[in-house]
Amino acid sequence: MDPDIRIGWLGTGRLGSALAARMISNGVAVTVWNRTASKTAPLVNLGASRAETLGALGRCDIVFLTVMSSPDLLAVTVGPDGLLSQQRAPRIIVNCSTVSAEAAAEVRTEAARHNVEFLSAPVSGNPEAIAGGSGSIVASGPAEVFDAVRPYLEAIAAGVTYAGTGEEALLVKLAHNLLVGIFTEALAEATTLAEKGGVAPSVFLDFIDGSVLGSKLLSAKGKAIRDRDYEPTFTTAGMRKDFDLGLAAARKLEVPMPIAASTHQLLQTAIGHGYGESDYVALYAMAAHGAGLADAERS
Repeated sequence: MDPDIRIGWLGTGRLGSALAARMISNGVAVTVWNRTASKTAPLVNLGASRAETLGALGRCDIVFLTVMSSPDLLAVTVGPDGLLSQQRAPRIIVNCSTVSAEAAAEVRTEAARHNVEFLSAPVSGNPEAIAGGSGSIVASGPAEVFDAVRPYLEAIAAGVTYAGTGEEALLVKLAHNLLVGIFTEALAEATTLAEKGGVAPSVFLDFIDGSVLGSKLLSAKGKAIRDRDYEPTFTTAGMRKDFDLGLAAARKLEVPMPIAASTHQLLQTAIGHGYGESDYVALYAMAAHGAGLADAERS
């Protein structure tokens, strides 16, 4: 990594902070900005510089973005106070958020008008996984832009995959998140079946962990089910947002996804029961509630 290349980071929520911290720990000087300035404090304590305004990030060569939604992405890039509306703009913008392909394409088109390159690089992994070095990134955009940014992506994630020249990375990430939600719902239903039949969830989940089905995801969600721990690594509302985007992509491409559609409605049910800001493993609470089990509420 070239020490003369200036790196900026816009958006220092839980995920953005974890990603930026990985970069800082690998010796990269990072300038950070967040709408709520106090959220940059942990990164400043790690050695980051704080930009006083969003526009100040225009002095950076590469700016990474982590925001919550497609409207947020548009606001901080093409909006009246966005990066592309400043007197100076970065050379490359890298979006690490899960947003719609349409929003990303709009930013890519506007960036090109300002001679700014754009790379989509959404991340798989919650903040704890990122901090532990087990995150994965899928990226798409011009190959030469990916090559320029790749050392920085590899500084924050163990796996980096190039998917193509357009918005392929976002489709990959949405398909990934649909699969994560479906797997979690399947685990919730199967655990509930065993539990209703008199088998302790811990017994069933220990068996799953040692079987061919054992995986990082099922192990982590199984532990949360054992502990009735719905502290969010990724919220139910956030997962619903990604299902909204994924199913919209499926409609556009005329791909039937009946299992994903059912899981989407079960996420909605969990939100209706007050689990919107809980971890999406609250799908288990809904499955258990539907089966008449009484002790699936939060611990």
